[in-house]
Amino acid sequence: MDQYIGKLLDNRYEILEQVGMGGMARVFRGLDHRLNRQVAVKILRDDLAEDAELRRRFHEESQAVAMLSHPNIVAVYDVSRSSDVEYIVMELIDGITLKQYMQKKGNKLNWREALHFITQIVKALGHAHSRGIIHRDIKPHNIMVLRDGSVKVADFGIARVASGGHSTLTQEALGSVHYISPEQARGSHIDARSDLYSAGVVLYEMITGRLPFEGDTPVSVAIQHINSIPLSPREIDPSIPEALEAITMKAMAPDPDNRYASADEMLSDLEEFRKNPNVNFDYNISGFQDEEEDVDKTQVLPSAAAISSLSRTGGSRREGERAPDRSRSAQPKRRREEYEDEEEPRRPNWPIIGAVAAILVFVAALLFIMFSTAFRDTLTPHGSGGETIMVPSVTGYLLTDAQANAELLNGFTLVQGEQVESEEPAGTILRQEPAANSFVSGDKMTITVTVSSGEGEEIFMPNLVNQPRNLAISQLNNLGLNLKLDYTSSQSYHDTIPKDYVISTSPAAEEPLTEGQQVILEISLGKEANAIMPFVVGMTQEEAVKAITDAGLSVGEIKQSASDEQPAGKVWYQSITAYDEVEPGTKVDIFVSTGSGGGAGSGGAASKTFTVNLPTTLGDALHVEVVDSQEQTVFEGDYDLNLDTAVDIPVTGTGQQTYTVYINGHYYTQETVDFGA
Repeated sequence: MDQYIGKLLDNRYEILEQVGMGGMARVFRGLDHRLNRQVAVKILRDDLAEDAELRRRFHEESQAVAMLSHPNIVAVYDVSRSSDVEYIVMELIDGITLKQYMQKKGNKLNWREALHFITQIVKALGHAHSRGIIHRDIKPHNIMVLRDGSVKVADFGIARVASGGHSTLTQEALGSVHYISPEQARGSHIDARSDLYSAGVVLYEMITGRLPFEGDTPVSVAIQHINSIPLSPREIDPSIPEALEAITMKAMAPDPDNRYASADEMLSDLEEFRKNPNVNFDYNISGFQDEEEDVDKTQVLPSAAAISSLSRTGGSRREGERAPDRSRSAQPKRRREEYEDEEEPRRPNWPIIGAVAAILVFVAALLFIMFSTAFRDTLTPHGSGGETIMVPSVTGYLLTDAQANAELLNGFTLVQGEQVESEEPAGTILRQEPAANSFVSGDKMTITVTVSSGEGEEIFMPNLVNQPRNLAISQLNNLGLNLKLDYTSSQSYHDTIPKDYVISTSPAAEEPLTEGQQVILEISLGKEANAIMPFVVGMTQEEAVKAITDAGLSVGEIKQSASDEQPAGKVWYQSITAYDEVEPGTKVDIFVSTGSGGGAGSGGAASKTFTVNLPTTLGDALHVEVVDSQEQTVFEGDYDLNLDTAVDIPVTGTGQQTYTVYINGHYYTQETVDFGA
């Protein structure tokens, strides 16, 4: 296994897999644990890490790129330098390169799409140039096209602060030779206008479908950048607007002084053209070439001898070659003639300068061949040599939308695989196999996708505080989660929450619940009891009243009724069971006997008691109410099945009376009492 896979850098960035390799660094997909997002981590190659100068350059590159913050530039999040590893943490791009996009479109884009892309590229360059940074390697391979059509310029790997001085082609690799500026090929001073030349080449390729210069070797292509004029875009495709051709050729002027002075200036022309494609910039595109009048537009000098000759002669046309057609516009007087007149005294030095230039360019070609991938770190995996068709990226699309988008699929067929719960809307494609931007053979054009089923409905703990225990239990059972309820192990006295009401729950309200989870209800015992109900049955009314008040309780109703259980004048019933702990001041009702079969003032009424067995199906907290045949309440009380299983109901009457018992407001039973028996 790779030494970095699974490693946690600075206790924050977990390395997941390698996705690219460049001349100086390896690029990995990583996970930022602090922000929970995927990132690209570029790590200096192990074989280069021991070179102090390369480490310095790599760190300098990191600091330069970290200065940039623009929507069209791949963002740099973090830079780290330590004794064992140097790395840059960057934005992970979900997209394909502009080169891949052009290949997918048949190498040629319509001019409106090209305008859309080049505008964003120039905006990115303008931002970098304003920070003193030159990219030096603008090409379609370093421009990422995102799914929404926006682009991001990537790989500022060879960018360097502009104040860093001169750079020659032999000092460092400068990217693909098809896009380098003439001054880069010569090893001359490089400034922001070099990037604009390369951007012009990219625009040329987008609208014409071909490169301005081709050759058998990098050297021959480089020489053409220095000494040749490409065919104008409208000579290749007459439908290209003249104004866009003018912008392209001005950006590609061999003499930097004839190009746009800044990205903002080029952007201004692009914007003006966007508003009015028929605008006339009045640029003489033939005048941008600063060479002799008979230079061939497609001159190729591949050999070392030819290079030396070209350096000495300044690139004049070979004998027998056709002079270019200048019929499109009048050819202005060539500046080279004036230049050569002014520099006549220096001519004896040209052979030496030419020889040195030839050597530099030749060495540059060798370096280009050896290090063609230098500073070309990529954020997307590469396909193997045998693969022929690029797999489109369908992640993020709704499955139905992707299946209906023939242009997106480009001949591929989508097959739905598994469905998984996800925060993404139901039907969204989450993963695909084969991976996006990989390559497959023509007989394997099927993409299997994993699709979101949406979020499973999350159920949260209801707020049950200060609700009756039986109601709280009913609500929890109705959630359908088979919760394990515990409402007996946690009971407490509470000053404000009544007895048998919920004080708190675990988990608390609004916390998510899962299938079979244990839920604990803390139940109130009411205020802490410090009064004990005395036993007053058999006492006289006066004795009973004194005993009740002495216990800290208060006397409620006192009723006179016949009773066979106690003689006249004695208490035969008390509303609170003897020795129960109750709150101070609780009212106690007592019934005083008038004697068996009645007594004075009893009207012949008798007192009886019947027993009601409490049901176990209505919860533990029960409210009992008894009414007579006249629908008058004759008894009412609250009971707890954990403490009571039956209730004795005292009644007074004559003859036969039928009483109806209600529990928790629902009919429960009827009882007939014969007071004459």
